[in-house]
Amino acid sequence: MSKKNVLCGLALAVFCFFLLAASRLPAAPQASGSSGYHLVKKVKLGGPGGWDYLEVDPATHRLFISRGSHVIVMDPEQGKIIGDIPDTKGVHGIAMADEFNRGYTTNGGTSDSTNFDLTSLKVLGTTKTDKDSDAVIYDPFSKRVFAFNGDANTASAIDAASGKLVGTFPLGGGPEFGATDGKGKIFVNLEDKSSLVKFDAKTLKIENTWPLAPCESPSGLAIDAANEILVVGCHNKMMAFVDGNTGKVLGTVPIGQGVDANRFDPGTGYAFASCGDGTLTIAHVDSPTKFSPVETIQTQRGARTMALDYATHTVYLVTAEFGPAPAATTENPRPRPTMIPDTFTLLVYGK
Repeated sequence: MSKKNVLCGLALAVFCFFLLAASRLPAAPQASGSSGYHLVKKVKLGGPGGWDYLEVDPATHRLFISRGSHVIVMDPEQGKIIGDIPDTKGVHGIAMADEFNRGYTTNGGTSDSTNFDLTSLKVLGTTKTDKDSDAVIYDPFSKRVFAFNGDANTASAIDAASGKLVGTFPLGGGPEFGATDGKGKIFVNLEDKSSLVKFDAKTLKIENTWPLAPCESPSGLAIDAANEILVVGCHNKMMAFVDGNTGKVLGTVPIGQGVDANRFDPGTGYAFASCGDGTLTIAHVDSPTKFSPVETIQTQRGARTMALDYATHTVYLVTAEFGPAPAATTENPRPRPTMIPDTFTLLVYGK
């Protein structure tokens, strides 16, 4: 064999060695770069009225969307509306207690919660909450539903199995969204106080109220329960990551304007923030103390609320098309743009 061939053989052997060694190394945490998320499809739903929160039933993958005075239920795979929950005036949120086959809404117009059968969608009853009942979550640890009442500055605990009110208690400010760690602790943003409240799911006793600076006017809230880290959407265009044990802000990532929902996917380590300016920001939790921006996807103006199917990792957003805002008046100095009729649309994002 020639000297040249020997050198080539050695070089190839060295290359193969390092290639094999690299294949045995653990995967590096995903940081900056494309998430792979893209618009899969748009589904025009139409119909009158505005909207607020939407939620996926993890047991059936059906999508529940609030529509002002009722909740539409759809099969997102088929892109079809398959049911409706009526008479939910001023509905904001929907929560599922699958172990009891019950769903719960928060109805801001009547200050109560509608509970319904998750299979038949039949209304089972209503539970009185408090003024401006807004966001709602289910806590599997306490087997309770928690409704957060904006104008009343309170939260209401409801027994998920029976629909009976356990109690309503003050929070010390105007609540936005809530989250549970599944271990007995509930967290809720106070938008007007720029703070985060932590309370016990069983005793309903407030344990801490933490300032969230530099986060201002927190809205959306999600949780990385394994690491006890809260993901907070802030109206000063940042997503804050907060230690649920100490209240310390561990890091921030820039986001768009008008955030109204956050989600955390434990399967991918992605944290999401959906904003009314038509952006979806995705960040990655690299470690309990390191958070990296991944990308910001252009969605559609008004797509401020979001749901996540944790099994399929699909992200759902809803919005509509808008015309010009009406002229300002003394009663309404900052009027919102007018929604164009019959343009309500579901946006589906996946990998």
